[in-house]
Amino acid sequence: MAGGWARDGAVNEQIDASIEDELKRLQARRGPMGESAEFCVECDEPIPEARRVAIPGVKLCIDCQKARDARPQLRGGINRRGSKDSQLK
Repeated sequence: MAGGWARDGAVNEQIDASIEDELKRLQARRGPMGESAEFCVECDEPIPEARRVAIPGVKLCIDCQKARDARPQLRGGINRRGSKDSQLK
């Protein structure tokens, strides 16, 4: 079923793409996995053993992680819905 100028299946493709983007975003937020690094990958300082045990797969020291967390996270600005309200803003 196509609506307007859209081809058949376009709406479902948009929904699938939105779901896929959100799943990727959530998986990225899930955090580190695997073996922890002994030294920070950004500043090469040693990562305390307590941190490596508490967070499996950690790659950053506390200071570098705080700096990374303080950065604003940009999300994709693509509006796949294409509603009239979103186009007027």
